[in-house]
Amino acid sequence: QVQLVQSGGGLVQAGGSLRLSCAASGRTSSTYPMGWFRQAPGKEREFVAGISKSGASVYYVDFVKGRFTISRDNAKNTVYLQMNSLKPEDTAVYYCAARGGINYNTRIEEYDYWGQGTQVTVSS
Repeated sequence: QVQLVQSGGGLVQAGGSLRLSCAASGRTSSTYPMGWFRQAPGKEREFVAGISKSGASVYYVDFVKGRFTISRDNAKNTVYLQMNSLKPEDTAVYYCAARGGINYNTRIEEYDYWGQGTQVTVSS
């Protein structure tokens, strides 16, 4: 069992930056590929970025490439999402997730554990 606790987020102006953190407890995050998802009001939850167990492999969806960076510190059992050049359309509740598979996955149903979600609001 893994518990994921998120922190970070908040309100920022367009062009600004935020960093989200996702700390794991229980069976540590070092054994799990991780992903970040987001859900905007009235929309379905969508994949944003994924990272392998070691952190050597990462993946981003096109709309965040070059702006967001996913990373992990396995010694701290924490995964991060650094978000730069934020846009109003990035406004959403962001979730971290862990899966028991070999690598990250873009599909929501592939993840076993979820953080509580954190609100990110970008004003224009």
